[in-house]
Amino acid sequence: LTKAAIPLPDKYHGLTDVSKRYRSRHLDLIVNPNVRDTFRKRSLITSSLRQQLNDMGFLEIETPVLHSQSGGAEAKPFETYHNSMDLNLTLRIATELHLKRLLVGGFEKVYEVGRIFRNEGISTRHNPEFTSIELYQAYVDYSDMMELTEQLVCGMAMSIGDSLTLPYGEDMISLERPWRRVTMHDVVKEQMPDFDFAALDPNDPDSLSKAKEAALAAGVAFSKVDGLTTVGYVLNMCFEELCEAKLVQPTFVIDYPVEVSPLAKPHRTKPGLVERFELFATGRELANAFSELTDPVDQRQRFEAQAAKKAAGDEEACDVDEEFLQALEQGMPPAGGLGIGIDRLVMLLTNSPSIRDVIAFPLLKPDP
Repeated sequence: LTKAAIPLPDKYHGLTDVSKRYRSRHLDLIVNPNVRDTFRKRSLITSSLRQQLNDMGFLEIETPVLHSQSGGAEAKPFETYHNSMDLNLTLRIATELHLKRLLVGGFEKVYEVGRIFRNEGISTRHNPEFTSIELYQAYVDYSDMMELTEQLVCGMAMSIGDSLTLPYGEDMISLERPWRRVTMHDVVKEQMPDFDFAALDPNDPDSLSKAKEAALAAGVAFSKVDGLTTVGYVLNMCFEELCEAKLVQPTFVIDYPVEVSPLAKPHRTKPGLVERFELFATGRELANAFSELTDPVDQRQRFEAQAAKKAAGDEEACDVDEEFLQALEQGMPPAGGLGIGIDRLVMLLTNSPSIRDVIAFPLLKPDP
């Protein structure tokens, strides 16, 4: 036995203060069995994910956390400094670029479950450090990634229960396959029935002003629309403001504008779009995937466009990654890639309302 120098919380009242629960997770786990059960299930979920992928022939390969420049996503990074190398570094905002370089090297199925760091806001669905899985498979595309996503998520759900119909808040979420697939154009049109982005002529200089007017008429705030420079950006903003929160059941939103997808392959039949999907459920994004861009010339142009945005003050835009471009110039096979936010998925599968409920020790401000 070990001496307890501090008494436990009152048995009758328990530990109910939310902030206290997060700050003293050890007490939370002692007095709230349902919290222990959440983290037990999280462990089973991640174990199931790895086991499924290993059984399919994927290899988990670790990639660097410290990067010389940010890339692989649009997000503001944390910055640090290496003393002995006299080198400014960032914590990774994605594992994507290094994993795709492994495809160039000859691996055909790779993944990594790891911690990601983004210097952004905090909410019930955002934490500065979070866990994601990114996986890449050669000789497949985003349609194959949709099938794989369904298979993986359903397998994880069954690893902690016996049903694919789950409660989440006041809703019942059905994970029964197949899940709904809808283009971004079509889901936006459901909320803006009097306007069709797909009907706009990309060569017409008036198309952008028409799109902005339609967005404002539909209720998108002027501050959200005013600075947008292309129709694709306006379409994406309309989706985020008008549609995203209404996607309660699992839904693949497919075929995104090229402007918001700098690493995705151009759509084979739809100019101006890319072969990309995001998975939404309970009104939030759970996964992001696309057919990977393999053309180094196109990739350089998109990187340079991102770098121009960064130079203009966009802190979330990425840099030009010369090492990744050199790898692409060597030749990367056609591939599909998928990223899943583990924390948000655990929230769904355990009926947890906040991301802090599924992270054992979330980052918190010091007590005043």
